[in-house]
Amino acid sequence: MPILTLLRPISDATSALSRLDERVARSPVGDGWIERTHFADACASLWIDGELVSLEDLVLHDATKDIRTPTHELTIARDVLRTRRRIASQPSGWALSPDGLRSLRGHGLAAGVSTMVQDADGATANGAERGVAETGGGEGPDGDDGVSPLDAEFAAIDALLARSDAAIEEAKKPARAGGREKDPLVYDLDWDEDERLDEWRGVLRQSQDLPAALQAVVALDAWNDLSVLQHAPWLGRLLAASILRQAGLTTAVHLAAFNFGLKTIPVDRRRHRDRETRLLAILAGIITAAELGLKEHDRLTLARIMMERKLVGKRVSSKLPRLIELVMSRPLVSAGMIAKELAITPRAALRVVEELGLREMTGRGRFRAWGIV
Repeated sequence: MPILTLLRPISDATSALSRLDERVARSPVGDGWIERTHFADACASLWIDGELVSLEDLVLHDATKDIRTPTHELTIARDVLRTRRRIASQPSGWALSPDGLRSLRGHGLAAGVSTMVQDADGATANGAERGVAETGGGEGPDGDDGVSPLDAEFAAIDALLARSDAAIEEAKKPARAGGREKDPLVYDLDWDEDERLDEWRGVLRQSQDLPAALQAVVALDAWNDLSVLQHAPWLGRLLAASILRQAGLTTAVHLAAFNFGLKTIPVDRRRHRDRETRLLAILAGIITAAELGLKEHDRLTLARIMMERKLVGKRVSSKLPRLIELVMSRPLVSAGMIAKELAITPRAALRVVEELGLREMTGRGRFRAWGIV
């Protein structure tokens, strides 16, 4: 590798990440900044892969307050968001461990599909059982006596348990890449993800003595070059961020927003044939992500100070402090989200929004959402 060319960018990236991490760790808005970063980085991840997901739709979908039918891209963005949260909530070395990699590849997260998989044959069989239960089953003297009103509910619970047991047994069966047999219409059966993952982990072992920033960059470039997972190129960027966290450059629950920085780098640099150009582009993305993170932190700090001034003279039972915490932890909030979090009515949510002076973000008359200025 061209070490002399990479030395300065490596130093700059390490310094920028260290400054950002130190600022966030000691900040009163640190938790809100981290949660906002999860959302922004998930949307940027889809943007890098050539898909567009609205930040508003992702926030509302995460809060189960969708205003339209979720798209496939939105489902993938939700998986990126949940995976970021999951990695951040685990010990620093968990994501790169064999158990962590196995867990992140499973449960439908790597493919961007829902974890609630229902077997069609089991549903049909159990549907027949529910029909018998609902008709009374003919156990009484006249076929309709002695039937409890709760029989249908108990039958539905039994059917759900039966489907869960069938899904667990199906997952235990040996198959390619573990778990269920892959659909040839969706997956390339000749694509050996296990072999590619072992090759990528070999790159990690070879680069373990390099500086943390360079190790993360090399790991990400190798992941892109090997195309380890067919339907989850975004997982490699989260694993590269985990390398920085494991090395101590990003402490606590802070996970570097690789996608947010790489989004600003032209695609011809990120996918250049020359490896040196690609490595420099990734390092530039890390530096940009850290700089944008510092600017966002300063903006949130100023916004919090301005909102807290409106708490002067308020009663102890006021909902405004909790609303401030909610607004700081989400890029935008809806009346439904506020009502659920503060345990108030939607009409009362509109009143506290006006009292706090939040900015309307959508420009709509219905399904409105607000955020900080």
